[in-house]
Order: sequence, then structure tokens, then C-alpha cells
Amino acid sequence: MLSSMRFAISLLTVICIASVIGTVLKQHEPAVNYFNQFGPFWAELFLALKLNAVYSAWWFLLILAFLVASTSLCIARNTPRILTDLKAHKENIREQGLQAFRHKAEGGVADAPELAAQRIGQALARAGWKVKLQRREGPAGTGWMVAAKAGAANKLGYIAAHSAIVLVCLGGLLDGDLIVRAQMWWGGKQPFAGGGMIADVPARHRLPAGNPTFRGNLLVAEGAQAGTAILNQSDGILLQELPFSIELKKFIVEHYSTGMPKLFASEIVIHDRETGEKVPARVEVNHPARHRGIEIYQSSFDDGGSTVRLAAVPMSPGGKAFEIQGVIGGSSQLSRGQGEGAQTLALEYTALRVINVENFSGDPASSGADVRKVDLQSSIEARLGAGNKTVTKRELRNVGPSITYKLRDAAGQAREFHNYMLPVDMGEGVPVFLLGLRDTPAQAFRYLRIPADDQGELAGFVRLRDALADAQLREQAVRRYAAKATDPARPELAGQLAASASRALQLFAGGSGPDGKAVGGLQAISNFMEANVPEAERARAGEVLVRILSGSLFELVQLTREQAGLAPLQPSDATQAFMSQAVLALSDAPLYPAPMAFQLKDFTQVQASVFQVARAPGRNIVYLGCALLILGVFAMLYVRERRLWVWLAPQAGGSRATMALSSNRQTLDTDREFELLRHKLLGHP
Repeated sequence: MLSSMRFAISLLTVICIASVIGTVLKQHEPAVNYFNQFGPFWAELFLALKLNAVYSAWWFLLILAFLVASTSLCIARNTPRILTDLKAHKENIREQGLQAFRHKAEGGVADAPELAAQRIGQALARAGWKVKLQRREGPAGTGWMVAAKAGAANKLGYIAAHSAIVLVCLGGLLDGDLIVRAQMWWGGKQPFAGGGMIADVPARHRLPAGNPTFRGNLLVAEGAQAGTAILNQSDGILLQELPFSIELKKFIVEHYSTGMPKLFASEIVIHDRETGEKVPARVEVNHPARHRGIEIYQSSFDDGGSTVRLAAVPMSPGGKAFEIQGVIGGSSQLSRGQGEGAQTLALEYTALRVINVENFSGDPASSGADVRKVDLQSSIEARLGAGNKTVTKRELRNVGPSITYKLRDAAGQAREFHNYMLPVDMGEGVPVFLLGLRDTPAQAFRYLRIPADDQGELAGFVRLRDALADAQLREQAVRRYAAKATDPARPELAGQLAASASRALQLFAGGSGPDGKAVGGLQAISNFMEANVPEAERARAGEVLVRILSGSLFELVQLTREQAGLAPLQPSDATQAFMSQAVLALSDAPLYPAPMAFQLKDFTQVQASVFQVARAPGRNIVYLGCALLILGVFAMLYVRERRLWVWLAPQAGGSRATMALSSNRQTLDTDREFELLRHKLLGHP
């Protein structure tokens, strides 16, 4: 069973399915990533079946070993028979046996059997056949058998294709982490799951520079050197010492006009530890460098320790603004309050992105949800043609730098924040600052949109929010609004409008609800209307109340600008857009789950390259296996093995010929070839 072809094909099918799983599912990720992405049940199942490390799982290696053994036994069992068959012409076949073939013919030739055999044999040899003549003595006289064969490469294709499977599997085992696993099983090496400096990691977590095969990652910042690669394991990491260190002189990134990356390259210097030689090189995507049998690939890029300066924007009135500096990858400690109620937060600087390319197409006509927009011809044409043509148009734009950070409380719980440095034009009439947050890495970022003032800053919104919390400023803004919106001759209307505006601002500013929780913004106004306005009149009353609220807030903005020494805002579309967005932002700001948001003010970027370093001794073996596989498949599919016999027996006036053709595949080509051979060798039988 082990040497049967069915068993080998079954094993190959299982390996193909496992390889698909290993391609679709990210390998050697931290366990928490699988729990976040798939949930506890599926994550535990994946980890139990080793689907997070398919190519090093014991069951995968066992199946691969059985496949190699099975295919090797198939080759060992069939190769001697194939080689023997290649040498044999099978000239001893009997005349009666020729009658059993599908392609057969009989006829007479004018020459004697020996001369006819010489003529036929030479004709076949000129056509590329290998020929053997046999003389036979019989009752009727001396006869001659002409045995010829062609297409022997078909049988060699069988050997080549099956040998290719063995070579590819062996090469894959050599280039995989089987040898690394063997060092862990029998060499006392253990994955490292702690933290700290690489230099402090004990020797039992390090692999020697002479390790015959490995594949790891190496992060090098600009102006720095590194010579220890990291091999990710499911339960930690292993450190691979290199016989050289890599110094990154410059990381180069080029972009298209849309801001999309076009080229990643690294100018490096390789410092050989044994000879002290310094070898300059350039590494690009798909153009690796090579030194001492180790390939250096450009894998990705990262931050190399950029310094950032952040401005803290209080998200509640009365908060204190300040600035703080940090390094990407580091953290800072923040304290809030004093005494027993003091809170300590850790500000972790996660990432700095200098370029952010976003799609701002936002074309509603591209959706087929509205039946009035559906055009069958346009829909069909949009899906035909070149493969790079998409159904929806994309408008890519670079919106500038952004900062990603985490705020971690004393209990270890953290939220992740993603804030853009510059205001972004979202097509709403006024640029907005996007303050993003998410509770877990599995979630998408949710953004609070704060409008930028006429100076392109957050200061206008912050002044408005602080003024909204000041009762005296609210009353002053209400009086101004009532005086401008009513006729001076009717002071009673001004008093009524002032009362309504004061009530609207007070509700919008927020207060304690029936359950003791703070309620403000548009939700507070909605709750007030549901409790005090009949349902039939809510729509009309709501429009009036929102108009009063907007007018009062506009006067509040003017007051804050006067106090700041700025010119008052002039009525315009931009001013109206600012006020509309400010109302929404003021309503949503109390829901922001952090006491402050950090705005990126300045940065000094330090780039870092992530290289993949690999020693792959099985690469040439795999290349040889691929070449043999191609040759073997083509030989088996496109080369037909044929055997031809012509028996020439003496008869009066010449010879009687009996001809037969055998082929491993019965095709129209075989039929045509037999007809040509029959007319060429026997004439018209």
C-alpha cells in the first residue's frame, strides 16, 4: 500500500489542502491575534490543530515524510522495470501475436525477406526509430522480424515527474523550520517569550551562525547596525546569529502622484564579522542582496525611533492643555488629579505615519441601490475589458501625517487612538480634525470630527466648548442673540426668546439626568422635547429650537473671538458649515472615552527597514525538482511511446509482410501515423 500510486496521490491531496490553509491563515502570529480575529472557540481549535504553524506541525511533517517514502518506493519499484523496458525491442513477439493489435496490416513486397528487412529498417532509422532485426528459421524458410520503438522519453517522464515530487519535498523540508525544530527537540534550544534587550537574551534562545537553514526578520534603523535575526515561533521567538551585521545608510521610498508607494529600497553596508570587510549593497523589493550564502530581502519598513511632539487637547471644560515629547515605541506616564483619587495613565507611542492615502471618491451614483440609477448597459460595460478596470472610481489623496497611540490605565486596559495632524476636507464645507479610537485591535476606528477654525486650528472649537460650560457667557450670548433677532419695539418678544435660548443652551451644555448620569448635546434636547412637546408638534418645534440653538452658539463664538482679540466671523457658507459641524462635535465630545486627545504638532522621522534574511540550501534542489517536473509532465502528456513490428516471411515472388503498431495512447495522431507507415513501408497492401 505504501508504494502504491493511489496512496501517494491521496497524501499529495491532503498536503495541498493543508498548504491552502497555511496560505490563507497567517502563520506564526501571536496567539492573541487569533483570539481577536476569530474568537475563543476557533482560536483554540486552530492552536490545537497547529493551523497557525501548518508547515512545522507534526502531522504535516509526518504526511510529508510518508509522501516522500511512498513516492520513493514507487520510483524504486518501477524504475528497474522501466529501464529494462527501454532497452528491450521485444523482437521475440510471435507472428500470431501481431494479429491482436488494433493497428495491423498485411501485404506483399517484391524483395526477399532479408532485403526487405534491411530496407524497412533503414527507412525507420532515418525517421528516428530505434530498430533491431531478428532472423528466424521456420518450416517455410528463413524469415525476418523488424522491431522498432520510438518515444521512450514518455517512460523517462514518469521517472522525472515522480523524482521531482521527492526533490521538492526534500527541498521544502530543508528550507522549512524542520532543522530549527530539531535543534529545539534535541539541541536544548527554547523559544524566548520575555522582553528586554536582545543582548540580554540567554544562549539557550539563540541559534548559531552556522545554522544550515533559517528564515527570519531583521529590523535596522537608519544609521544603526543589527546582526541578530528574529525567528517567530508560535510560543515565542528564537534569535539567529548572523555571520555579518547590516548597517542601514538610507531608506528610500518613492511615491506616485497619488501618494501610493512606488519603490522601497535600502542602501546598506554589510560588515563581515570574520574578515572585517565592508560590502556596500542596495536591496529592493524582488532584488535581494547575497552574502555568505544568505539572501537579504526587502520585506517591509517600520519606524526606527522617530521623535514626536504632541499637544494635549482636553476633552472636557476646564482641562489643562500641555505638550509632551516621546519616541515611537516608547511610553510616558501621565497623572490626573491628586490624592487618593489620582489617576495614572501610560501614553504609549505606537506608530507615526507620514503619508496617509485615502479614497475620497464617495460617488453615490456608483451604487446600484437606487433603481433610478441602474443602467444595465453601463453595468455590463463596467465589468468587461481590461482586468485593471474597476466598477467604482477611486479618488486617492494624501491627507498628511497621523499619530497612533494607546492610553493604558492602572489596570492594564488600553484603548488605541489614531489622530491626524492636519484637518481633512471631507466634502462637508469645512475641514475637520479626525480623532479616531477603538477599544480592541479587531475593531475599526471610529472618528470624532472636530471642525477647524478660520486659522486651521482646534483653538476655535476649544474656546467654544469652554464658553458653553460658562453660565455667564451663555447668558451674555443669549442676550445678544435675542436683541438681534427681535424688534426693539417689542421687548416682551426678546424676553421670551431669551428664555427659550437660555433653556436650549443649558440643555445642550449638559447636566445630570434622572438616573444621575450627565446628559447633554442633541440627546438632551431630544429628551426634553419628548417629555414636553406633543408628538404632532415635535417636528416644527424641533426646527425652531435648533435654529435658536444655532443662533445662540454663533453669538457665543463671537464672544470667544472678542476675548481672544480676533475679528468676528462674517456670515458665509464656510461659517455656516463650521457652526453645523461644531454643533455635532459639541454633542459627541462628551462621549469621548479619554480625558484628553493628543494632536501631533511636530516630528522628526527616523526610518527603519525590515529585512528578511534566509539561508536556503534546498533552493537549488527545489529548482531542480521544478525543472524535472516540467520536463516529466510534458514528456508524459506530449510524447507517445510507440512500438512497431514487421514480420517478413518468404513467399513466391518476394515476401509476405505482417505489420502491427502499438501506442500507449490511442489518438487520431496514432491512426494517421500508422496509415503513413503502412503506405511507406508496405506500399499498397
